[in-house]
Amino acid sequence: MKKRSGQADEAHAIAERVHSAAIRLLRRLRKSDAAQGLSGPKSSALSVLVFGGPQTLKDLAAAEQVRAPTMSRLVAELEVDGLATKAGDRSDRRVVRIAATAKGKTLLEAGRERRLEVLTAQVEALSRAERETLRSAAEILVRLNAQG
Repeated sequence: MKKRSGQADEAHAIAERVHSAAIRLLRRLRKSDAAQGLSGPKSSALSVLVFGGPQTLKDLAAAEQVRAPTMSRLVAELEVDGLATKAGDRSDRRVVRIAATAKGKTLLEAGRERRLEVLTAQVEALSRAERETLRSAAEILVRLNAQG
């Protein structure tokens, strides 16, 4: 383990708590995704397509941190389900782009709304001071995400 200064120790402890809390929160909220009828990997890949726009197989695999053959199988399943399509790139015929269909966008947005409903109910139950603290923390997290 790396030796740190007092400030670095504090930062590490905070990072550890945020990391753990974020993972548990997302896992808990994902339980509502069962209503979508999609596996976690398919839902995640579809999310990249819906919110990130059309992608090449290589870029989609990189975004999902899987190998191209794994992503190829997931994309084929999304196509069979009518949630994604493949189309050639107009400027480079060697490139194939994968895009979410309207059905895929609708399904994903409905799942997102279900997760937000669960979280909204919990946020509503917080005190006003806790909601303000959470609002500030959320703004900081957005800023941290923007840093890459």
